Amino acid sequence: MTSILTKQPKLNAPNICKLDNGLTIIAEQMPVDAVNLNVWINVGSAKESDEINGMAHFLEHMVFKGTPNLEIGEFEQLIEERGAVTNAATSQDYTHYYITTAPKDFAELAPLQLDVVLNPSLENEAFEREKLVVLEEIRRSEDSPRRRTFYRSMETCYETLPYRRPVLGPATVIESLRSQQMRDFHGAWYQPQSMTAAVVGNLPVEELVDIVTQAFDSHYSLGQEYQKNTTPSVNPEKPFNEIVRHEYTDESLQQSRLVMVWRVPGMKDIDETYALDVLAVILGQGKVSRLFRELREEKGLVNQIGVSNMTQTHQGVFYISAALPAENIEEVEQAISDQIKNIQVEPIATKDIDRIRTQVANRFIFANERPSDRANLYGYYYSQLQDLAPALNYSQHIQSVSARDLQKAAQKYLNPEAYGVVVMKPA
Repeated sequence: MTSILTKQPKLNAPNICKLDNGLTIIAEQMPVDAVNLNVWINVGSAKESDEINGMAHFLEHMVFKGTPNLEIGEFEQLIEERGAVTNAATSQDYTHYYITTAPKDFAELAPLQLDVVLNPSLENEAFEREKLVVLEEIRRSEDSPRRRTFYRSMETCYETLPYRRPVLGPATVIESLRSQQMRDFHGAWYQPQSMTAAVVGNLPVEELVDIVTQAFDSHYSLGQEYQKNTTPSVNPEKPFNEIVRHEYTDESLQQSRLVMVWRVPGMKDIDETYALDVLAVILGQGKVSRLFRELREEKGLVNQIGVSNMTQTHQGVFYISAALPAENIEEVEQAISDQIKNIQVEPIATKDIDRIRTQVANRFIFANERPSDRANLYGYYYSQLQDLAPALNYSQHIQSVSARDLQKAAQKYLNPEAYGVVVMKPA
């Protein structure tokens, strides 16, 4: 094991430790009576081929279906007996598994967490049973108007990037998957060089690192040699050069939906994202945001409106969504474009920027007060960038955003005459 690297004292004080086998452990002692272990694997649906789209999420389910050492359900039983909690999540860019325990139980329960992640049985009978669960999840997702709106917006935003596909995959693909394909996928991607283990809680750093290291060593073996999955290079798509409009009728809707999307920088160009984060707040986060104030409070044209800057690894999405009566769609879309034009030509007042910078930075800090929050933060940034500096310095970056930065970002990335738009109306 290599020596622990230099501490980074900005927002927090995590320690980075890289094992000889390629696993990265990020550890921090925190005076809260809990320990969270968050294991990140650098694979999600964006790394899949179309032929196995949905495999990463399906595998997340199967990880909890027993190992050679644990019967199905035994892991959860042992966790619950100690009052610990565990769960997992899959996205386009990553999969992660987490467990929160009392400090006194961590040495006993952490090895169980790593056992299920590293050694899932993936037996055919359990595979076929769980396939039905995943297919039902897909059906429920397709029955959700909110999810349908989001999926159609991503299909509109991206022409070629795999972000246009749902993480769950299509039912037709899931139905055809075989357990051997999953074993190959697990063997190729669930390797130490593709993993980050973030562990935060009330134990000394050296003890946290030793527990995770020993647990990993006891449950990881090279075993069969798998060919590393290779994915083609992913290049961001060019900005829209016109308005690309898709309209749908949806019988389940009670009111219409309007979504406007722009292709913006992702994690690979993270310095370009900070101004967009602030612009999202200015336009549509909170009751004093411009779009909420104008379109809901003053004019009553929308029932809901919100804005987010979604920063994915290869390319992000600036996403504006409104729920509104169908007859207001054209006026609302024009009002949103006009607000963006206004930001492009009129600098935002210093007092407004100060308020918003503080709001964004504080939200970030307040969201990282628990061990699970911090482990999430460290695991996410390091798994995506192999660097913690952007996580630790986020609030400083936000505080440094100027009126000119916001104006330039709006001019460069939010073209009010070229974007993707999805309209969904009740039947």
